[in-house]
Amino acid sequence: MRWPTSLTRSLAFFRNNVDKLAPRKGDKVVVAMSGGVDSSVVAGLLSREDYDLSAIYMRNWDTRDESGTDNGCEWKKDYADVLRVCKLLDIPCKLVDLSREYWIRVFEPSLAAWESGVTPNPDVWCNREVKFGALMQHITSSTSWIATGHYARKGWSSSLPVPRPQLLRSSDPSKDQTYYLSAIPERSLSRTIFPLGAYTKTEVRQMAHRWELPTADRKESMGICFVGEKRKFEDFIAQYLPPNPGNITELGSGKVVGRHEGLWRFTIGQRARVMSMADKAFVARKDMRKNEIQVVLGTHNPALFSKAIAVKNWSWIWGDSPPPAISETRGMRARVQHRHRMSDVACTEIRTQTSTSSSTSLKTELRKDRLLHFGMESGVWDVARLTRSYSRGSQAVCILFTRTLIADMKPIWTAITD
Repeated sequence: MRWPTSLTRSLAFFRNNVDKLAPRKGDKVVVAMSGGVDSSVVAGLLSREDYDLSAIYMRNWDTRDESGTDNGCEWKKDYADVLRVCKLLDIPCKLVDLSREYWIRVFEPSLAAWESGVTPNPDVWCNREVKFGALMQHITSSTSWIATGHYARKGWSSSLPVPRPQLLRSSDPSKDQTYYLSAIPERSLSRTIFPLGAYTKTEVRQMAHRWELPTADRKESMGICFVGEKRKFEDFIAQYLPPNPGNITELGSGKVVGRHEGLWRFTIGQRARVMSMADKAFVARKDMRKNEIQVVLGTHNPALFSKAIAVKNWSWIWGDSPPPAISETRGMRARVQHRHRMSDVACTEIRTQTSTSSSTSLKTELRKDRLLHFGMESGVWDVARLTRSYSRGSQAVCILFTRTLIADMKPIWTAITD
């Protein structure tokens, strides 16, 4: 019997590179723990393997910068839960303070973006700059691994001489977090494992209860980490950004219908509560030059829909292998997701070049969909290949995936905008 060439090539690939694809017996594996049930179950799963296992808690935010005291700080409660879980599982644990790195690499750029009228995504930046950036530098060597509680999976290319990592969708679509992992560098992704990628949230909770983990019934954390869940975003940001009053006008007529205290208080597409308007008003435009919010009436107003996204200064996780179809005249037919919870819509990806810029841009042509705000992250599915990107500042974002014959999502490229 003669084996298919593709199968023998795949078998040879995995035989020659199996030691690089996943942790082996005795390998050093560090669990990044947050105090929540997900990372606790990751620690529980890996404690049943024969690894040199330890845990680390990453402190990102220093409340002394706000109040001058640590009293009542959430991170202390989180770290206490981490220590309780590690004690039960007999895993050594340490704390690393990355609040300075978070402030410089995530919070300050976010503030600058909000102040300019852009809506950034701090969670994406945190994953790239801190969790899979500064933290990786603290705890990993070329032979060690980091495990996280993200709902995602990872694969490896089997058609290349050297294995390269691929970011895959979670088995639980409702909890998939690859949207927020879009900016992970290739070098970090290659040394990361996602043990929860094959499980649903319900199964994770069941394991936590079965192992009697102290965090089994802990609620999920929501919102931006430095804002927390007990205070309003506007109240928090107001501590750092001074008011910058301007007009709220009706798009088209230019009629002044209200006032705002800063562009950062509004995101394109969100409802704007304007008492003087008869129907519900929604933000359609931000005029940074005039410091003006422009609104329209009704949820189906044409001004709330867009047919294209322009993304500038792309760099790719596989930096030397951008998807070739984007350079073709017809572009790459795909499907795009530009919000965390939404159904994907049809699009075409096309590389563009302007005479006034030396950088490469991508144009995402949509049939018609809700407006995207600057700084938003998007996901795009293609029948042939995958990419992912994220943006900083005023750039928009696109992420492309591959759909295989078994309806799996396999990434080939990841793109990041500067």
